[in-house]
Amino acid sequence: MRVIDHGGQERALWRPGVLTRMRISTATGAEQLCVFEQWCDPGCGAPPHLHTVEEVLTVLAGRAEVWINEERAALTAGQSVIVPAGHRHGFHNTGETVLHMEAILAAPMFGPATQRE
Repeated sequence: MRVIDHGGQERALWRPGVLTRMRISTATGAEQLCVFEQWCDPGCGAPPHLHTVEEVLTVLAGRAEVWINEERAALTAGQSVIVPAGHRHGFHNTGETVLHMEAILAAPMFGPATQRE
């Protein structure tokens, strides 16, 4: 059994206004999942993109607008959406405080193999 100490994992600037901490991936021994957190300043988030695998987006704190294709929804802490593989999606912080998101991908890493513009 491998225990992973998330407190020791660093946050990295992924894009302006967005910090990311990769919690689970091939780097930690995962074979089928990638789990990461993002902290997004007001107005910031993930631009429209798509993955070749399914993804779950969960709001841990704050408020977000999430879109999948043309459908939009307002989410608050404790709510999730399931993004089907191959569907264009994104989100942004609609609140006045930092948005804390969790993303789970059905792939062991986040990168070119799972993402297309």
